[in-house]
Amino acid sequence: MDDQTCPDFTLPATSGLSFNLSAAPKPLVLYFYPKDNTPGCSNEAAAFRDLYSEFQAAGADIAGISRDSLKSHENFKAKFSLPFALLSDSEELACGLFGVIKQKKMYGKEVRGIERSTFVIGADNQILKSWRGVKVAEHAAEVLAYIKGL
Repeated sequence: MDDQTCPDFTLPATSGLSFNLSAAPKPLVLYFYPKDNTPGCSNEAAAFRDLYSEFQAAGADIAGISRDSLKSHENFKAKFSLPFALLSDSEELACGLFGVIKQKKMYGKEVRGIERSTFVIGADNQILKSWRGVKVAEHAAEVLAYIKGL
């Protein structure tokens, strides 16, 4: 999906905000994750949090997105002191646009869920870079290195 343009979308966000892709600061790191308060997702959120000031210094913003409710997101955001917005995509609007819903195996069962993925969105909603099937370790640092190279 690199070198493509993402259609505009609006989703409810934490802190009582509404997130609109076209109005968001660019470049934007939009990361999709399976579920609030699970080990991998908690580690990924903490990694982006810990590097947030460096992303900001490089001119980028971050938003996390999953199918969890806003209430779940608010708790997750508070628990990990996340300085960026979490977007609730309970209707799978953005998940569908980015094609991140996959059949996955969990405890031997087939389940439908979000494949951990990250996208860097530039001006005019251009997708500058994408990572799919993300492994959490070192991922935030890799995304930051890409941002710094823009």
